[in-house]
Amino acid sequence: MPKLKTRRAAAKRFAATGTGEFKYQNANKRHLLGPRSPKRKRQLRRTDIVDKSNHDAVKKMLPYA
Repeated sequence: MPKLKTRRAAAKRFAATGTGEFKYQNANKRHLLGPRSPKRKRQLRRTDIVDKSNHDAVKKMLPYA
């Protein structure tokens, strides 16, 4: 069986955790931050876990993660 290719765009955006989940950095933290509340900007700093409904799709894009 041939080797599987990793989707490079997904590899740059997602990282596997020790429990087999995928974490990612939240969007909307690049510019136009003035109107956002400090609480919202603080929450956007944290990483988040990929939802169960998208887990299989990310796993398929990252076969060796």
